[in-house]
Amino acid sequence: MASSPCGGGNFDCGLEIQTRSVEQTLIPLVSQITTLINHKDKLKKTEKTLRAIQRVGQAVSVAVSRFVAVGEAIAVENEDLKDEMGLACFDARRAGTAIAQLTDVSGLEPCEGDGRSTVFSDRTGMVKAARMLLSSVTKVLVLADCIVIKQIISSRNKVLVTLEQLERVSTFQEFVQIFSQFGNEMVEFAHLTGDRQNDLKDEKKRARMAAARAVLEKCTMMLLTASKTCLRHPDCESARINKEAVFQRMRLALEQVIEIVTDTRSGGEAKALPVSIYAGIKDFKVKVEALRDSMYCVSCEAMAAQLEALVEKTEDFTDSAYTSHEQRETIIQLCQITRQETKQLINTWRHAQLLKAKEATDEMELSILKTCQSVSDLRRELHKVAVGRATELLKLHSDHLVLQALKASGGDGNLEAVADYAGTLTEHKEQLVETCRLLCHISGTEPLEITCIHAEETFRVIGPQIISAAQTLALHPTSKIAKENLDVFCEAWESQLCDMGILLKEINDVFEGRRGDKKTYLSLPRPGKHSANLKTVKAAKLDAEEQTTIAKLGLELCLLTSDVDSEVERWDEQDHEIVRLCQIVSSMAYSMYLFTRGEGLLKTTLDLFHQAEVLSDQGLQLCPILHSLSSQLLDEDRMLIISETEKLSTACQQLQVCAKTPVQGKSAIFQKVDSSIQNTKGILTVVVYLLPICNKLIRKCQSECSCQSSPQHWREKQLSTPVSEETLNGKGSNGFGVKSLEQHMANVTFLESK
Repeated sequence: MASSPCGGGNFDCGLEIQTRSVEQTLIPLVSQITTLINHKDKLKKTEKTLRAIQRVGQAVSVAVSRFVAVGEAIAVENEDLKDEMGLACFDARRAGTAIAQLTDVSGLEPCEGDGRSTVFSDRTGMVKAARMLLSSVTKVLVLADCIVIKQIISSRNKVLVTLEQLERVSTFQEFVQIFSQFGNEMVEFAHLTGDRQNDLKDEKKRARMAAARAVLEKCTMMLLTASKTCLRHPDCESARINKEAVFQRMRLALEQVIEIVTDTRSGGEAKALPVSIYAGIKDFKVKVEALRDSMYCVSCEAMAAQLEALVEKTEDFTDSAYTSHEQRETIIQLCQITRQETKQLINTWRHAQLLKAKEATDEMELSILKTCQSVSDLRRELHKVAVGRATELLKLHSDHLVLQALKASGGDGNLEAVADYAGTLTEHKEQLVETCRLLCHISGTEPLEITCIHAEETFRVIGPQIISAAQTLALHPTSKIAKENLDVFCEAWESQLCDMGILLKEINDVFEGRRGDKKTYLSLPRPGKHSANLKTVKAAKLDAEEQTTIAKLGLELCLLTSDVDSEVERWDEQDHEIVRLCQIVSSMAYSMYLFTRGEGLLKTTLDLFHQAEVLSDQGLQLCPILHSLSSQLLDEDRMLIISETEKLSTACQQLQVCAKTPVQGKSAIFQKVDSSIQNTKGILTVVVYLLPICNKLIRKCQSECSCQSSPQHWREKQLSTPVSEETLNGKGSNGFGVKSLEQHMANVTFLESK
């Protein structure tokens, strides 16, 4: 393991591959090397075979030489990595040369060699060279990855310095100047960490990074208004408390990002997640089912103790004041049943051991099945209680009456009313915090557990911040900045409620076995397509304030994509053209949502506008298919489909015009971003409405067709649009695999030069 300091403290970057980009870069090289090593021992040395072997060997050698040249250039620019990178590059070059020599078989006679060592005669030498090449290339890639980590640490350090300056400012003029610099630094940090989040292999790290970045995203706007309020009312204690809480939260989030990218913790050992009930049940069932293979893998006492620990955790549900009496009784009853079944299993288990049985007896097998079923029933009931509670709370808080009352009372200068509504908000906060804790128990995956913990912490922190902001407004009811500050914190609360709705759907998806990461459809500019639009628009990135403003709109778009996906899942014909196009539209819309969060593969406004243009093309492709469907229908159904198709066509054309219209200036570009998201929402709204109707009508039409003499009639009248694999994937062939080495290093060099 190699250790190297990458700034901000030493950490072990080793040879552990933590990012998908490094892993994907190595895969084609491994494939080519494996091809060279695993040739048949008695391979016929035809002229064609010899040429192919030599061509592969030379291609590997040339690619490695270029790759090493980039690595050596990076070593020169990074003194702390110079020795390690230099040694790894030397080994890679030497291994590449050895492979080229061993595959230089052009001069061999078909029947007899000339005594030279080749891939045919020196298989051991070939294996040795291949191992050295893979090891050294991996080392270079991992060391190069340290450069990216250094950039994130350096960016964080700049943000921290500016953050301290912001905390000490005493005039508005000074604040505006420093905050402008801070905003630019935060945007750069957001993009660096967003790329890193998408690249991390570990799901838990990705979830932790997403949580930390969400805090920074929301706190940036809070920091602006809280600081301005403090400057306007310097003697106000509630304003000072409000501001200090924001700064503290930002520092903690910045520290968490660095802990993730460096794989270290400031406090030493990594903090382990508390074991959830779901994880406990899963582990318990694994041990119970393992008794089929070995009756001595765990002790009876250990299994009984594990069950009791599991039952004890259910007290979070049964002790809750918000759990109904019926639900509490059901949970207690299911726990008792599980205890009884486990006790019976232990009795049959001990009996089988006394008989010295080598495998589970029939009686024991029955007990295993009953025990697993009982804990599954318990999990199902806990899931029902937690999800039911969360759903009720989201409906209860959807009107945001308490927040509106706090704003009105603060604006009236009514401190007594603010105190009353603050008590109500505190109660709501406690309900939401407890519900997040229950959701964490049944979430089903560690990343979702992390998201639940983040939601719990967010409600716990923002609740008191809303109250302090409302108190400040009540003390200064005519203050516009105090009112704006309260609005920002209330919006953060509303945004977290939206996030909780998305989280709830993901938990349900896991429980129902529909788990799967949302695919992001990306169609970035390719030569010859949409080139006219690209020349007239300057690429730009949203700053922190713009990203905060657009975030709520992005969440609404995300919820619509979830609705589309839910409707698509109800279709029997998953390969239907309507389903395929709707999935593509949904995936592209989701990548636009990720853009509003500073995540995903759309990095600039230019990327977003191009994606919007392609999305409108896909939406317009739906229209002729829908017209074809309408021709099969009776008057009322036909008019409905035609009417909705016209709405879809209009929405797509509006988005297309918006995406193609050139604009200049920061505010105009942001307005175009806003319009693009709004128009995309309009398209998805029509799609969500059409999907269940089309599904129902197609089933009806197919049913009628099956009773008639021409069963092919329906399919013959459908329109189809051929789509190439390149269009769906957003990329073409990579040619010889080792080119990805050069591309990866070119990306690293580009980042280093910024």
